[in-house]
Amino acid sequence: MKALLNVIWLVLSGFWLAIGYVVAGILCCLLVVTIPWGIASFRIAGYALWPFGRTVVDKPRTGAWTVLGNVVWLVVAGWWLALGHVLTAIPQFLSIIGIPLGIANLKLIPISLLPLGKEIVPSDARFPTYRPAA
Repeated sequence: MKALLNVIWLVLSGFWLAIGYVVAGILCCLLVVTIPWGIASFRIAGYALWPFGRTVVDKPRTGAWTVLGNVVWLVVAGWWLALGHVLTAIPQFLSIIGIPLGIANLKLIPISLLPLGKEIVPSDARFPTYRPAA
């Protein structure tokens, strides 16, 4: 079922949303200072292409730089991308078959607003994929 929903998602909205994240990532990578936001944007682009069966978890070791970076991202690009998710979710909710797609769009809004300090993992994983350094 996840694969079917992902294919429908990819055709109807995932491709266009991923293009938005890739454009944001390219713009962020033009300057050396904003490369971490570009990398986060590319990571989210992959998630926007194939969201069903994956989820977002918080990384346990984040600090003040992550909070500051998320504030900068929110002001510069995050709210534009979140607006794109809202605008694509509205028509999806209008059709019965599009309701799961609209829910997936709303699920992408938190990571589009605050991408740093997050990790995308399979939804059947109980814990993040990384381990503390020994």
